[in-house]
Amino acid sequence: MMKKNSDLEILNQEALSLLKSLIETPSISGQEDEAADLIGRFLNIKGIAFERKINNIWVTNTFFDDSKPTLLLNSHFDTVKPNAGWQGNPFEAAEKDGKLIGLGSNDAGASVVSLLSAFIYFKDRQDLNHNIIFAATAEEETSGANGITAILDELGKIDLAIVGEPTGMDMAVAEKGLIVIDCEAKGVSGHAARDLGVNAILKAYEDIEWFSNYKFDRISKFLGPVKMTVTMINAGYQHNVIPDRCTFTVDIRTTDAYTHDEILEIIRKNIKGEVARCSLRLNPSSIPEDHLLVKTALDLDIKTYGSPTLSDQALIQTASVKMGPGKSERSHTAEEFIYIEELYTGIRKYIELLENFLTK
Repeated sequence: MMKKNSDLEILNQEALSLLKSLIETPSISGQEDEAADLIGRFLNIKGIAFERKINNIWVTNTFFDDSKPTLLLNSHFDTVKPNAGWQGNPFEAAEKDGKLIGLGSNDAGASVVSLLSAFIYFKDRQDLNHNIIFAATAEEETSGANGITAILDELGKIDLAIVGEPTGMDMAVAEKGLIVIDCEAKGVSGHAARDLGVNAILKAYEDIEWFSNYKFDRISKFLGPVKMTVTMINAGYQHNVIPDRCTFTVDIRTTDAYTHDEILEIIRKNIKGEVARCSLRLNPSSIPEDHLLVKTALDLDIKTYGSPTLSDQALIQTASVKMGPGKSERSHTAEEFIYIEELYTGIRKYIELLENFLTK
């Protein structure tokens, strides 16, 4: 049951204070040591025992019961590098017009502190139908090996996850995955002034045209079609030499309508060049429409949708949703911000959702 307003106000103020401190503690992806130390100190002050591996920190609820399923509450506290457009100090938590401005405020510091607040709210409850693990993780922005993948085995069996990312507290019930492939077209070098050689650029162009025009048959209900975009190309080293090699990179946003292996097989059957390298580890994510968590969200008038942007959901191999305070379009921008009221609303809505889900 909901605690009194004074308890929620304490959670709000502690979350705001912690978020300010996170903003003022640089945590560029791969360099999160001090921010992890900060979260650890906060938990120590609260008397909450925690585990740490590299720069990932996690805590479990007091009455953890192996016979119950486990819910993971996860968000990341690493950030991208500040871009050149910042007018103020990106590592200063500045309040202005109801906003808290600073690098990582929106993506995803507000989600980290809101989910932690919700965890604290429920951690000592004995009437829950799930165990709860809260994990604040690193290297999300680079999908690094020292992020959440480094601790998944440590967490044990996870049955369900809520991943905190700025969604306006709507619930993303599906998320596109990512394949990145490097393709190579081979030709025969020759003098540009003569009709000799085979131009690898022209051979690559045929494959690039296929990537640009091909339409996958199966369309995901929430995520739409698979989208392929050629984003980089490289060939040649001198103006008068026909290049015998042309490489190009393709960014492929995948959906739950195809496995990554199926997509790669279609590509290999249709292009004339070679797939030289590929990354298949960032899978699309989804949760069944009839899952109790989704039904609970709909009962609370929480909007559901499919997300085109990637998160650590791609690395969590279980049913999951993405949900958090803030707006995705503010991420990675100069003067990144979160409205303070959005932070408080995020805490309240997480608690409301979990209160209804964890006690049914």
